[in-house]
Amino acid sequence: MIDEELRAVAAIARRLRIDVARRWPPTAARRQSVFYGSHFTLFDQRSLESSSNRLATTYFHGRPGTPGMPEFDHAYEVLRRNHERLDRVQVSHGELETLVLSTGIEPSKVFRIPIAVEPTYFAPHTPQARTEARRAFGLPEGAFVVGSFQKDGVGWDEGCEPKLIKGPDVLVRALAELHRAIPDLHVLLSGPARGYVKAGLDREGIPYVHHFVTRYEKIGSLYAAIDAYLVPARQEGGPKGVLEAMAAGVPLVSTRVGQAVDLVRDGENGWLVDVEDVSGLAGRLAAIADGAVDVTAVAQAGIATAAANSYEAQLPLWRAFFDGFVSAP
Repeated sequence: MIDEELRAVAAIARRLRIDVARRWPPTAARRQSVFYGSHFTLFDQRSLESSSNRLATTYFHGRPGTPGMPEFDHAYEVLRRNHERLDRVQVSHGELETLVLSTGIEPSKVFRIPIAVEPTYFAPHTPQARTEARRAFGLPEGAFVVGSFQKDGVGWDEGCEPKLIKGPDVLVRALAELHRAIPDLHVLLSGPARGYVKAGLDREGIPYVHHFVTRYEKIGSLYAAIDAYLVPARQEGGPKGVLEAMAAGVPLVSTRVGQAVDLVRDGENGWLVDVEDVSGLAGRLAAIADGAVDVTAVAQAGIATAAANSYEAQLPLWRAFFDGFVSAP
């Protein structure tokens, strides 16, 4: 996700007639404007205090005090001690904006710019596209298919240890409850390190397909195959799947995390439930499966929300971000 965001921001910068250098080790740069796609990367480098460069970074996630995540406390403390060295910080949603501002950083340095979406990657969600996508992934035509496409295991191997802030345990429990109400449930997974979820689905007898898309521009093929997209997380910087699902015209069910809180209007362009509300997630999905809600209206509203948060629509936000960062104030 970070690499995709950096490619998109570089393309935006070029559209704004800003020269973008090819990647090199940031520590080799002198008297340049350097944008880091992860604050963890920047904060782990000794150059933060001594660099001759102007420095900007994203700060997409990391609530201090999160059990088992000491790196979140470390990152917050580094920012608190060194915010004078930073020229710009991009946050993706309101909770992070409040968190970053609490370090004492000058508010004019903090820019709320959501993790955006490229709508052209997503074709209209038509019955024909759905049939073709399901055939390609080996999913039954008549099944109710729920999608989950983000990494939620620790590390980059099988991911059998859950990354709990992403809610893989909540995901499995919600799908198990849904399966009791909707026997013909299938799950489409993507992303690396999904071992914990796959083991849980096997244990619950829920059929699934795991397909890893290696080229991001093909992500739309995943959404074409599903009936709903589920975000079960406890904390998020995005997730990117919120706007992806909307752009694809797929009903979104999410916990109240990340930029979903800012972007989703419950019952209008998606559905929100409280963090760890397993029955709430399962219930919203069951209502979609049973036809108890107007998914067409919600999907159309979601498409409009995605268009309003596309990279194209963000040009004015990024123009303000770069103004004074890449040229003298």
